[in-house]
Amino acid sequence: MTLGVVFALAAGTYAMRLAGPLLRDRIRISDRWEQLMSIAAIVLLAAFVATSTAFESGGFAGWARFAGVAVGGVLAWRRAPFVLVVVAAAVTTALLRLTGIAL
Repeated sequence: MTLGVVFALAAGTYAMRLAGPLLRDRIRISDRWEQLMSIAAIVLLAAFVATSTAFESGGFAGWARFAGVAVGGVLAWRRAPFVLVVVAAAVTTALLRLTGIAL
C-alpha cells in the first residue's frame, strides 16, 4: 500500500508541475493575484520556520533554539554567506544548551 501511495503522490506532483507550462498561455492571472501568491508563499515559509523553532516532538523546543534561529535570521538579513548563517545558528544553540543558560 505504501508503494501505491508513493506512486500516486509522484504522479500528482508530476501532473501539477506539467500543468504550469501547458496552461501558461490559456490562463491569465492578474498581477495582483501573482503578488498575493508570492506573499502567501513567504507567509507559509515563515509559519513553518516559527512552528519548527518553537516545537519539537509535541513539546516546547527550548529557548536555545529561538536564540539560534534569531542569530541565523539576523545574519541572513545582513546577507552573510549561507554556510556562516547555518554554522552560527548551530553554534549558538549548542553553546547555550551546553552551558545550560537556555534549555
